[in-house]
Amino acid sequence: MRTISIDEKLKKACPDIHLSCISCSVSVRGFEADLWKLIDAKTHELAKSLKTEEIRHNPNIAVAREAYKACGKDPARYRLSAEALLRRVVSGKVLYQINNVVDLLNLVSITTGFSIGGYDDDKLAGDIVMAIGQPNEPYQGLGRGELNIEGMPVFRDEKGAFGTSTSDSDRTGVSADSRRFLMVIVSYQSDEKLEETTQMAIQYLTEFAEGKNFETMIVPQRHQAHDERMVFKKIQT
Repeated sequence: MRTISIDEKLKKACPDIHLSCISCSVSVRGFEADLWKLIDAKTHELAKSLKTEEIRHNPNIAVAREAYKACGKDPARYRLSAEALLRRVVSGKVLYQINNVVDLLNLVSITTGFSIGGYDDDKLAGDIVMAIGQPNEPYQGLGRGELNIEGMPVFRDEKGAFGTSTSDSDRTGVSADSRRFLMVIVSYQSDEKLEETTQMAIQYLTEFAEGKNFETMIVPQRHQAHDERMVFKKIQT
């Protein structure tokens, strides 16, 4: 079974980093009307209640911006995905409509301020390590082209880098052919809010993407050795 761990250099730079990882089977579809009712309601709420200059003070975004700086990346130039989505919403633009799985992920992100990665699990190879991007490390951002990930927190599998808190990658993007989905919610401060956010994500995956066969884990787990790799556990839904 796939395991996920955090590299020691990243843990030193971001000592409070935690990941909530959700793996499940899904049915990927295009437009999901009931889901977009929730998205429209949330985006209208945020557009009325939030100002652009307030976004970076969201607790989850603020600490993630500091984490980027600690790793060597400018968060103003390489925006976190959650911050970019919220800036789009507050400016009066609608969210991109991709597919039901990606769209529900974006709903969780704008609701919580967490940057969340979403990957076709069948396109991943072997175990996963979250580390800091290296100079000239190749990376094709999804819809962005070549992305400089040096000094950026990055996920790697046996084939190389495939995800960051700024942009997912072309290689592991979710498409109509995807059958197994991996969602990773990144918290740079603690695991305090991750359980609530994880349950929200599971609810949406079940309701809007026919999510089944869920497996979850928090990395690192409480009361576990800090360098121990964590394995998915099955849950009842």
